[in-house]
Amino acid sequence: MRIGYGEDAHRLAPGRPLILGGVRVPSPVGPIAHSDGDALLHALTDALLSAVAAGDIGALFPNDDPKNRDRPSREFVAAALARVHARGFRPVEVRGVVVLDAPKLGPHRPAIEAALAELLDLAAEGVGLTFKTSEGLAPHHVQARVFVRLDRL
Repeated sequence: MRIGYGEDAHRLAPGRPLILGGVRVPSPVGPIAHSDGDALLHALTDALLSAVAAGDIGALFPNDDPKNRDRPSREFVAAALARVHARGFRPVEVRGVVVLDAPKLGPHRPAIEAALAELLDLAAEGVGLTFKTSEGLAPHHVQARVFVRLDRL
């Protein structure tokens, strides 16, 4: 068994789509980022990579590389999963916390959890997310923290 942890945060600004877990969430603001800015998938990518000591998202997908401009974060997760599988492991559980003041994410939980389960080839109970607000401490930010548990293939 292996455990991995990842964390990501982005400032929010008008005119950018808000994507979390690969799901577009209706919002007047979205993350300022080189890629699509999906903080949840960025944290998941780092969690997967850390579990198998395979570096981090910035090393694999530098933000100064034009190929990564507006790149879907699902591709980052796929690359991390390939490294996990190559080392003889597979994800069996993912738990995450997303901190965002607005919009409220509760109504989007089923879609986001289902998207993560599909992306990682997990049963629905293998994914658990908690949504929090910053209580006004970081109203223009989104932050995600993810733990992943891997088992041998």
